[in-house]
Amino acid sequence: MSKFADRIARVQPSAIRDLLRYGDDPSITSFGGGYPDPALFPTVELQQVFSDILATESATALQYTASAGLPAMRAQIAKRMSEGGTPTDVDDVLVLQGAQQGLDLVAKLLIDPGDVIVTENPTFLGALIAFNPYQPEYAAVDIDEDGMDVEVLEETLRSRSDVKFIYVIPDFQNPSGVTLSLERRRRIVELAEEFDVLVLEDSPYRDLRFEGEQLPTLRSLDSENRVIHLGSFSKILAPGVRMGWVSAGPTILEKLGLLKLAADTQSSTLNMTAVTRFLETFDIDAHIAHARVVYRQKRDLMVTTMAEEFPAEVALTRPEGGLFTWVTFPEGFDSAAFMAEHALPEARVAYVPGGTFFPTAERSNFARFSYSGQSDEAMVDALTRLGGILTRTM
Repeated sequence: MSKFADRIARVQPSAIRDLLRYGDDPSITSFGGGYPDPALFPTVELQQVFSDILATESATALQYTASAGLPAMRAQIAKRMSEGGTPTDVDDVLVLQGAQQGLDLVAKLLIDPGDVIVTENPTFLGALIAFNPYQPEYAAVDIDEDGMDVEVLEETLRSRSDVKFIYVIPDFQNPSGVTLSLERRRRIVELAEEFDVLVLEDSPYRDLRFEGEQLPTLRSLDSENRVIHLGSFSKILAPGVRMGWVSAGPTILEKLGLLKLAADTQSSTLNMTAVTRFLETFDIDAHIAHARVVYRQKRDLMVTTMAEEFPAEVALTRPEGGLFTWVTFPEGFDSAAFMAEHALPEARVAYVPGGTFFPTAERSNFARFSYSGQSDEAMVDALTRLGGILTRTM
């Protein structure tokens, strides 16, 4: 007899696990995982930071600390958010083991079985993986080049009284790469107020804008503490340090802090100390500016190569930042079957089939490609091989 809780039925193997496996196989060129370019990791600076800390601060850096995170790190995060247009105090910040932990803690805090989460359609697969164990239902709202369709969102909120929160990735959305317009950002906050729901703003790519105008966070537009904002150092520093944060109103943040305490007591004192020292010692904005130049060039190379090598009926987005482009194949095309039958065995190329990004009804003719983690030569070679096979099989 199974002793598992009912919620475990919603925990299934996912494309993320396969992507991590493909990423470790040197014979496969993977455009799957949202891996930052490892050439951008500030290895020398981090080596200096960790060495200095262990030489001079080991007694505190290797010890337990406050569950909310080191005050100095929270102050640094609050300062960066404030300078970016979102007024934030140190007490508005809880340090996380990456933004992914924030998705899990918010789900644990808010979702009862059967509650409805409104998401973009498609949406981030990792969020669905975090939400599913808490047994929600989803109301998926289609997106276009300006992000979530707010007219459909309003209809959804008007017709459903059981919506708990709206989950949105406003900046260079994962998987589509599109950015939520300013008008729609304002409208989402207005609708949240009108229908008394919360908003979970997931923004790990925000600093990686390499063209266009920076838009305000939803949290900065919020006057009622309805918006829970998630941020991350994974894409602008290094994912291996597992450092993220949540900023929210005091009531929500206090309860998230209690859940954080129950989950893991605290984030790594050593890593928090290292990130704090890095921010104090080095110019992270210069580091980010360099990353933007690199990722813009990679985006341009991927988009240009796909346009030249893929069949004309294949469409793709041209994001203004972030790490991904979203590929649309003709109706009836199955991107998962094509990868299994052709892309992997013949081209040795992996990507993320798009079906798993749709919360309610999978659509097979989409795929997510990341331009961030491959060298220019490997990218062009792999996309050229893939384009030839697509042309032949389509």
